[in-house]
Amino acid sequence: MKIGFVSLGCSKNLVDTEVMLHLLHAAGHTITPDETEADVIVVNTCGFIESAKQESIDNILDIAWLKKNRNLRGIVATGCLVERYREEIFAQMPEVDAMVGVGSLRRIVEAVESVGRGEKGYCAFEDKEKAVLGGERILTTPPYTAYLKIAEGCDNRCSYCAIPLIRGGFRSRRMEDIVAEAQDLESLGVRELNLIAQDTTRYGLDLYGSYRLAELVRAICSKTRIPWIRLLYCYPDKITDDLIAELRENPRLLKYMDIPIQHISDRILRAMNRHGDSRLIRNTVSRLRENVPGIVLRTTVIVGFPGETEEEFSELCAYVKEAKFERLGAFPYSAEEGTAAAELPEQIDEQEKQNRYDILMGTQLPVSEAYNRSCVGRRVEVLCEGYDPVAETYYGRSAADAPDIDGKIYFTSGTRIAEGQFVAVRITGSLDYDLTGEAEAAEECGAAETDAEEKRSKDPEGGKKE
Repeated sequence: MKIGFVSLGCSKNLVDTEVMLHLLHAAGHTITPDETEADVIVVNTCGFIESAKQESIDNILDIAWLKKNRNLRGIVATGCLVERYREEIFAQMPEVDAMVGVGSLRRIVEAVESVGRGEKGYCAFEDKEKAVLGGERILTTPPYTAYLKIAEGCDNRCSYCAIPLIRGGFRSRRMEDIVAEAQDLESLGVRELNLIAQDTTRYGLDLYGSYRLAELVRAICSKTRIPWIRLLYCYPDKITDDLIAELRENPRLLKYMDIPIQHISDRILRAMNRHGDSRLIRNTVSRLRENVPGIVLRTTVIVGFPGETEEEFSELCAYVKEAKFERLGAFPYSAEEGTAAAELPEQIDEQEKQNRYDILMGTQLPVSEAYNRSCVGRRVEVLCEGYDPVAETYYGRSAADAPDIDGKIYFTSGTRIAEGQFVAVRITGSLDYDLTGEAEAAEECGAAETDAEEKRSKDPEGGKKE
């Protein structure tokens, strides 16, 4: 059959999608990017916050139109929304023909083939805590960049977050399995490896009795030549001296760290059940700034948490000005069923939450603009992502820019630059969140990259990891 896919939510969900794509391809099915010609469509849903849940529902309803108007035989729903609302999905969304929980990804072929036979009601919800982690994938990212999931689940139990309810407790993958996957990704031409988990800095605690993220990075570097390794989702209470030293000394570990602080008020942090107080957050940011010159820090914060006073919100805005995070994202608080925070008194109305979001992002904008202005005149290494024929410029990212969430660098070049190629760019201008520049010199493609291109040219799926 021809199988279509819609992957929603975070990069961790995307990796699950890539595993399911491989399983279906290995079973003899064809993956199609054209939903109008699909026999079955799999929707890998997100259920993290209300807006994400609504996006998942809207996608399923939109796709259902194809049942009456095209060749679609049915819809398989997977992922977090399905795991969280397994008892309600069939009753409230008759458009869904089969469900697969987050612990049952390897049952996706059975689910799809059941729908293909015209059957309705297939369900697979095995124990997510016992699910096999990792697996072969078909990459959906550009061939030069990939996400590598190093753990599943979460033990932090933040009062606002449903992830432990949905994904279960924290489980690290074995180091040798992660390294082997990194080697496979390198063989496909991956030049930027983004390490992800719900909490990457907790890596290893459950398996080895201590935090082993720095050791994992060293192991990947010893067994591959991937030039860029990036850390995402690092919690401030688990950033060890060993990890800071690795950031400082290892030229392949990008001097970039994503640290979700969520707030700076001690009272709000306690109500959120965050591990560590404002002093720890400030100390962690200071340690990173002092010990890793030039580090770029990204953070996320929540505004409008239940009971957040004007003074506490002002305290958060003041810290955003003080800390000067080069990258920052904010979210209005979303009350999630089954979480402790949803039961708290003094819930703040939606309009006030939106007002606070707008104020905080307005506070961050001058910080971002000042950082971008400071980049003008610098020579930076850029990973080229493509060419815009309308603007007649190339575009890409520096070490300071994570894929999908940060800005771009738009640059001109007197010579042709290939996607996935590193090029030195002199920054000549700054925008709110993006930069402009001119290419100075390009790195020649190495033998490993050439070999990878030859492999992909022989592979009609263009990125299958075998």
